[in-house]
Parts: sequence; structure tokens; C-alpha cells
Amino acid sequence: MGQLSLVVTCTDRKVERPDAALCARNLPEGSVKQRSDNWQERLRGATAHGGPSLHSLSDLYRGDHWTRSRRLVTTASAAGYQAELWVASAGLGLQQVEPEVHKAPVYAATFSTRHADAVATSTEENARWWGHLQARTGRVTLQELGRRGPVLMVLSEVYAGAMEEELLALGEQGGEALLIGGVREIPGVHRVRSDAGLSHAVGGTLTSLNARMASAWLEHAGDHALTSPEAQKAWNAWSAATTKPVQYNREPMSDDDVITFIRRETAKVPDISRTRLLRALRDSGRACEQSRFASLYKRTMGER
Repeated sequence: MGQLSLVVTCTDRKVERPDAALCARNLPEGSVKQRSDNWQERLRGATAHGGPSLHSLSDLYRGDHWTRSRRLVTTASAAGYQAELWVASAGLGLQQVEPEVHKAPVYAATFSTRHADAVATSTEENARWWGHLQARTGRVTLQELGRRGPVLMVLSEVYAGAMEEELLALGEQGGEALLIGGVREIPGVHRVRSDAGLSHAVGGTLTSLNARMASAWLEHAGDHALTSPEAQKAWNAWSAATTKPVQYNREPMSDDDVITFIRRETAKVPDISRTRLLRALRDSGRACEQSRFASLYKRTMGER
């Protein structure tokens, strides 16, 4: 079937703890551009030193999401593609994972605005940071990958928001583009929303749900083109029959229980949105009214 570019997000978990200089929380105050320039200077300085502190991108990240993301290459190969894995990183831009010619230092940077190592404070600032990072550090853009062949993207809400300009450009130029997850519909890009109701079928943790859904899409598409009507029909039939129906006889929770849940899940997935977090809570068979959850979420995250 030819080449397929697989684009996944990086992970908060790394092979080891980063140096303080490569934690976004320690960047000096300033404009997004000033902070981005400072960050990239620190990256270049750490890279220039070389040695054992540098890691191949395949070894840099840890966790279930990264394990499943790397397995996407095998799944795509079994479907007949020559797959290349790319990682979208708030610290490094868009980089090819293999061949392992690019090495990077351990770092801590994320688009999750409530995380201690957030690179910015809003979706708009995240987008500007991504633009500066791509201009000087990123290897390619999404639209450049789209000119090479089909692109399958596994993006969380916050990363899709930061990369929206490139997503729009990718959709405008045509070609086959599939987005698993994301934040909204993009003209010219076929989007499959993250569906926690499929977690019982694809297995794994909430962190790796989108990557596992991407594997399931490739498996059900068979020998059809990535976003062909046949592939979409096969997915729709399987997902409709498989999605676990929403249960409304949920177990009530006390405020303390909800706060404990929020702390635990945001520690696992720092960039998870409030909406998706409430969905995960309800999918687990527990109950919390939306406005009450929003109030407890604000109180809990405000403590950090």
C-alpha cells in the first residue's frame, strides 16, 4: 500500500529524571517566543555535550501509550504499509523516531496548561510555541508528511489544539489523513473521536486508548485504503457493535472520593481534559453531576 506516516504524542514518563535546566517550569518569564528561544538554546547546549545523557527517541519515553504507539508500526506493516513513526513533542517538535539517528536529552515539557512543566498558559499560546518550535527544531510538518502519503495521527486534545494550524493545512491539501482523538473536526481529515466505551475491547489503560483504537482501525481496514469508504464502514460496524453502552445506574461518590479520583488520574495523564476525565469516571460505573465535578476539579487542580 506504500508509505504511511504514524504521528503520536510524546509521554510525560521518560527513561530518567531530567536536569532542572530542561524542565519547562524553570524557564524565565517572557513572551512565548522568548521562552521558546531560551528552551531551544538549552536543548542545543545539552545536545552538544553528548555522552550518555542523550537517548534515542525510541528509548527516551516510557509507559503504556508509548509501548502501544511503537507497536503501531508492526500493525501497519501487517496491513501492507511501509510505516514510519513520528513523535509530536512539546519539547522537540515533530521528530522521526526511527531510524535512530536523532538523539535527545531527557526533558519535561507539555502542552497541558495545568501541569507544572506547561510550556504556555492557553491553547493559543501552545499554538504559538509549537510554531516557533517547528520553525527551528522540528524535522517536518504534517502537511509535508501528507505529501509523502497517508498520515495516521494519534493526538490528545491539547496536542491537537497546539497543532491545529498544521492539521488545517494538512486537510486543505487533500490526500488521506486519519485523526484518532483530537479536539474537533478538521475539514479534509477523517476524525475518529476517542471512545472510552471501546476500552473493554481494546484493553490497556486510558493513557493508551487512542493508540489502541488506531491499531484496531488498521486491523479492521484490512487491505483497503486508510480512509476509504470500505475502511470507514468496517470501523463503524465494529465500533457500533462493540462500544459499551453508557450505564446510568452509577455508584454515587463523596467529594473526597471524586478529588482522589481526579488526583490519581491527572497524575497518570497530566494533559487529560476535564471533560474526558468526567467521561472516564462515569465509564467506570461511578456518578458525579457535571457542575459538581467541575467545581471539585477546579478546587483540586487549583491546589497544585
